[in-house]
Amino acid sequence: MPKQEGIPPQIPNRAPMPTYCNPINIDYGYCPIPNFCEQGKHRATADPVILTFQGDYFLFSTNQGGYWHSPDMLNWTFVRRSFLRPEHDTYDDLCAPTAWVMNDALYVIGSTYTDTFPIWMSRNPEANEWEEATPAFNLGGWDPAFFLDDDGRLYFYHGSGNTHPIFGFEVDPSTFEMIGSRKPLISLDDAKHGWERFGEHYDNVFLRPFIEGAWMDKHNGRYYLQYGAPGTEFSGYADGVYVGDSPLGPFEYQRHNPLSLKLGGFARGAGHGASFLSLSKRWFHVSTIAISVKNNFERRIGIWPAGFDADGVMYCDTAYGDYPRDVLTGEFKGWMLLNYAKPVSASSWMAAYPPNLAVNEDIRTYWSAETGNEGEWLQSDLGSVCQVYAVQVNFADQDASLTGKIDGVCHQYEVLGSIDGCSWFSLVDKRENEKDVPHDYVELDAPVEARFVKIVNKKVPTGKFALSGFRVFGLSMDSKPKQVQNFVVLRGESEPRSAWLKWRQSDDATGYTVYYGIAPDKLYTAVTVYSASELFLQTLNSDEDYWFAIEAFNEAGIGPRTEPDKAMLQPVSEPSINYID
Repeated sequence: MPKQEGIPPQIPNRAPMPTYCNPINIDYGYCPIPNFCEQGKHRATADPVILTFQGDYFLFSTNQGGYWHSPDMLNWTFVRRSFLRPEHDTYDDLCAPTAWVMNDALYVIGSTYTDTFPIWMSRNPEANEWEEATPAFNLGGWDPAFFLDDDGRLYFYHGSGNTHPIFGFEVDPSTFEMIGSRKPLISLDDAKHGWERFGEHYDNVFLRPFIEGAWMDKHNGRYYLQYGAPGTEFSGYADGVYVGDSPLGPFEYQRHNPLSLKLGGFARGAGHGASFLSLSKRWFHVSTIAISVKNNFERRIGIWPAGFDADGVMYCDTAYGDYPRDVLTGEFKGWMLLNYAKPVSASSWMAAYPPNLAVNEDIRTYWSAETGNEGEWLQSDLGSVCQVYAVQVNFADQDASLTGKIDGVCHQYEVLGSIDGCSWFSLVDKRENEKDVPHDYVELDAPVEARFVKIVNKKVPTGKFALSGFRVFGLSMDSKPKQVQNFVVLRGESEPRSAWLKWRQSDDATGYTVYYGIAPDKLYTAVTVYSASELFLQTLNSDEDYWFAIEAFNEAGIGPRTEPDKAMLQPVSEPSINYID
């Protein structure tokens, strides 16, 4: 289909608003665990920490051979830096790192159980100027976290495994020696906490769940100790939180848990992360997205808005968490996905990777062209003329041959739009792009009317031209869906950690968002469901009552949410059946 020059039909009078879309678009390294590439080389990182320093954001994550900084959380610049010494015979360069600000300097260290790893410090990290704050932190642990309290006292937390708890102790901020003794703080209780059960479907059939990724925040004089569970391989990977009046406890399990959960949608998982205050003093939570196809540790990074409500409950908003969001507030922009499961065509494809896998809202599957050559293309039919606001291009790793962080690699492509499928105009022109953009997200300068959207390859860093998600965002001209009818919550006493939710299929809906929480005004957890009218939810706390609500969405927007309704635990002989009209 040749491109014809044309003027895109724009819709005027919209002030530009900076947005982002998860997974975040950074140049993830290839094969950070070198011996885990038997099923194909792939990009990955996890266990992120973001903090602000000297007016910039700094992002550290597992085994990237460096770190990123950004002035706005949109445009990230990678700084190549090894934090290993020559005598360190390991690839774990800043595995599950921690970072904190103290004495007008930025400090960082990765996971270690040896006594030879230093704590590094920098007063100019943007320029890659580092020195050793201490030559050997001999109190180290896996998945470390340092927390500097308001009074200048420093605390250390660590723990990663399915047999031991999260530990903590105080550290001298000058010598980095232990003050007092190491103290066990929190452990998993999967017999009560459904989301802590191990397995993709929380079946807990062969391993105990894993606790990991400690992180501490303070708010209004209280201490919020966060942790990840039940395992990084699963879409139910999430972060929880305990709350106490002291940095070393005792801690009480927060009734609203998990803190961050991202079960449905394109990018799933929100575990082993860290919370941070943005430069505009808003809370965000950064954590790990699971892919786990070429390897269990194939992962990405997502950022979601977070905060504390008037009752001191810590929460994280992952509803529509892989749709465009305002980078300043984290709020969902209301731009809908326009091409979920819509007709697609392509220049070519490999038998196991057909074109429909680029529009099925699953980052774990992908379309792959037969080659990585210039001219390979994928076209998506939106079904009707829509207002296109943004495009996200998620590249997949098919037959990649690279390892580590590679300088000079880039993605070059063009996205075209059309009203009739014959005359085409340019929406996004990255044919001269020189950046590595594996999850490229582009907000258009102004909305454009189009029915057909097509991406044409010019160059990929390695392997085939392959897409796990070619995602077009905007609004259709149709009506929003009506309120969902006959919403039913089934929750019995025999297994109170689980609930079965059903509702009447809506002819005008593309999908549904289920909300639940510990009170009608605390429906902080959301699950996205596409093309279904039921959800088997296994993430509940057995000793807690819950309220549920649901809303339908389509390409035109979101329909009215049902009123929250309480699903009480009922005896086995009297199962709970609540109709929510």
